[in-house]
This record gives sequence, structure tokens and C-alpha cells, in this order.
Amino acid sequence: MISELEIGLRLLVAAVLGAAVGLERERQGQPAGLRTHTILAIGSTLAMTLSINLAMQFQPMVPNGDPARLAAQVVSGIGFLGAGAILRYGTSIKGLTTATSLWTIAIVGLAVGAGHYFSAGAATALMLIILILLNIIEKKFIRTYTTVSLTIEARDRVGIMDEVKAMLKQEGKHVISTSISKDLERQLISITVVLKTLEEEPMESLIAGISILEGIRSFRMN
Repeated sequence: MISELEIGLRLLVAAVLGAAVGLERERQGQPAGLRTHTILAIGSTLAMTLSINLAMQFQPMVPNGDPARLAAQVVSGIGFLGAGAILRYGTSIKGLTTATSLWTIAIVGLAVGAGHYFSAGAATALMLIILILLNIIEKKFIRTYTTVSLTIEARDRVGIMDEVKAMLKQEGKHVISTSISKDLERQLISITVVLKTLEEEPMESLIAGISILEGIRSFRMN
């Protein structure tokens, strides 16, 4: 069986590895950061050590006991934490990387709990390289696109839709989808378009282009 002292050491190692990844996520302003990753690594390590000890403790009564049965539930149970880290901002999804880091750090905790220190440390090092180094490479060399939801409310008149399309084309915006609703009593039209644009591209020109359209009452971008 794993001694109490060895379990304490493994919990400490897991806390350090979890904190290393959690600190990077905290710096990126993610909802699951330092404390979440650290506690998760500790919890999964304890589940692994407990699973091993229970199988060995009751082996005379249950000779076919599986030392990984309790720990296996960590892999499936971590899904709810990952789902909580994924947030939707308009038409964009944020938090997928944090969700995967949560799942992976749980596996790292299981590895530490089973005594596989080198593989757990190597996995943590690779995670940090991916999260830090590849993030720098993406920002410098990869053009990142995002989607913007634009809602325009204007006086309903002939040609307003064509003018909006022409303005968006002139601004170089790629339209993914368009929806229209009308208020017949107030003679107002609401046009919602989803645009594909570069993340770093300024919106001032687009705002100016919308503002000069005739009959515009209001507009909103998400």
C-alpha cells in the first residue's frame, strides 16, 4: 500500500504541477485559473492513491478488485468543470483551451497518484510550452478571425437593405448570415448580420459607415 507520507508527497507534487498550469491560465484571464487547476490536480491525485490503496486493502476479500476503478470516474466526471469553463460571447466560443487543460491536469494528477512522476512532469512541461509558446506564435504569425454580430435598426424604406450590403462590401466585411425583422406599426426595420473579421481589425471605419446611412436609428455590435 502507499504510505501516508508518500501520499502527502504525491499531493504536494500534484499541487505544484497544477499550479504551474493554473498560473498561466490565470494570467490569460480565464475563469478556471490558479486555484481551480491546483485543487483539481490534488483531488485527482488523492482519488488515484485512494483507489490503489482500497484495491490492495481489500484484495483478500475482493481478489479481482480494480485499482483504477475509482480513479477512472475522474476522467468522466471532469466534464462538468470543462463545460463550466466554456463561455459563449455572442457568436464566439471562449474557454475551449482552458477546458482541455482542466481535463489534462486531472490526468496528470492521476499519473502522480500512481507514482508516475516523470510522465506527469513531462506532460505538464508540454502543456506549458503549448499554452505559452504557441500562444506567442499564434499572435505573431497567425491571423486570427472572429465573428461579430451587428444589429441595425433603421426607418423602413426602399433600398435600405441594399445600402447596408454595399456598405459592408465596401468595408471588406464577409457576411456569414443575415436576418431581418420589421415593425409594421412604427415602420422600422431591424437587420442583423453576422460578420467574419480579423480580431485586430479596428471597427471605427465600420461604425462611421453605418452612421452615415440614411434613416439609421440605432445599431449594436457584439
